[in-house]
Amino acid sequence: MAKFLTNREENYAQWYNDLVIKADMAENSVVRGCMVIKPYGYAIWEKIQSALDRMFKATGHVNAYFPLFIPKSFFSREAAHVEGFAKECAVVTHYRLKNDETGKGIVVDPSARLEEELIIRPTSETIIWNSYKNWIQSYRDLPILINQWANVVRWEMRTRLFLRTAEFLWQEGHTAHATREEAIEETERMINVYSDFAENFMALPVIKGYKSETERFAGAIETYAIEALMQDGKSLQAGTSHFLGQNFARAFDVQFTDKTGKLDYVWATSWGLSTRMIGALIMAHADNHGLVIPPKLAPLQVVIIPIYKNSEQLGKLTVTALKIKSKLEETGISVKYDDRDNNTPGWKFADYELKGVPVRLAIGPRDLENGTVEIARRDTLEKKSVAADSVYKLIPDLLKEIQQNIFNKALKFRDKNTYYIDKWDDFVKILDDQGGFIMAHWDGTAETEEKIKEETKATIRCIPFDTTGKEGKCIYSGKPSKRRVLFARSY
Repeated sequence: MAKFLTNREENYAQWYNDLVIKADMAENSVVRGCMVIKPYGYAIWEKIQSALDRMFKATGHVNAYFPLFIPKSFFSREAAHVEGFAKECAVVTHYRLKNDETGKGIVVDPSARLEEELIIRPTSETIIWNSYKNWIQSYRDLPILINQWANVVRWEMRTRLFLRTAEFLWQEGHTAHATREEAIEETERMINVYSDFAENFMALPVIKGYKSETERFAGAIETYAIEALMQDGKSLQAGTSHFLGQNFARAFDVQFTDKTGKLDYVWATSWGLSTRMIGALIMAHADNHGLVIPPKLAPLQVVIIPIYKNSEQLGKLTVTALKIKSKLEETGISVKYDDRDNNTPGWKFADYELKGVPVRLAIGPRDLENGTVEIARRDTLEKKSVAADSVYKLIPDLLKEIQQNIFNKALKFRDKNTYYIDKWDDFVKILDDQGGFIMAHWDGTAETEEKIKEETKATIRCIPFDTTGKEGKCIYSGKPSKRRVLFARSY
């Protein structure tokens, strides 16, 4: 275990915070609730961005950018939307500062009050649909398939790096369609894109489903979500896709003429995924030694570390190391040769282990004599000596194996910690003792959902798409239930 990390089993929350700081991913800002994403953390976000951006464009979407500031009046046009975000909104009221006449410093200039106050975007539906009104007149203008990479502000009271901050980075898709069916198809398509990304890039098994009415996005008719289980037994919502119906089109009077000449309101979707995925990456895979990053998202996939006593040895090792580096890079693998002389090889081993680099190669004078290198894999911490000439074929296959092994480990953990429960006492005991996913019957009422939340802090994470199951009795009320739903405590 890294000596500067709190033991994960003893204090999970402190272990997480230690790891984010010590792995040089992020730090708290002087601005309350905000974070500074450091280069290593941002490099992971860039990997996430790059993969998702390709997936979005492969499904016909294009990128655009809309203003950070939203007129306050826009929010009042969609009642459920404003109610859902009102408590989290940061508001700009003035546009100028001035020197205080009493000499006490800088103050807000009261004469520079805005005619209409501006909301710093918590999400962009309102400002985007105001633009769509000008873009859409006919069915020929549809569909509009736009994604935005941006920052948003939600004034959270209790924050944690990456998981919940007052300002965070994300992408938000906003699409407009001629029919209800097309909009629903888009909503389903994008939750499948998120699921594909989570499982094939993040090595994170997820459960897809739709939210209960209570848990839906403010202003949505239906919200689909992917839920992932973290190592402390809590659920994390990893991405959402919303069918908005015609709510925002009606709020902003966005109508179009269909193929028959009839005037109708446009159908809408929105969908988003944020930097909290970096938090998910940590909490799903990391251990007491540090990060465990799936190779597909690792900023650095292979590091080569020379072990030497003098400059003559270093020179010889460098020739072999750079040859290995060059050949691996030709196959698209990111490689670093760390020949810095200000830290020992042991320190470097620990540092790259902490940062979750999937593969480490070590090479010393004896390896040169024997034509070998030592390979260490981060996911299992296994080490072995192999022929130097074999690494060019071995490492690409090894990275694939590591990617799959990380997923398999997370899937095994989720399956082991998923419970099908029919008795209330068992439901409460599992939540209190170890947490996990609980599949239990629910009578479908908001009242029961709220009572369960009040008594256990567990919520309905989603109603899984693939569970038809048998009818039963609600875990709390005992009333008839048509299917099981997914309960968990969550972030």
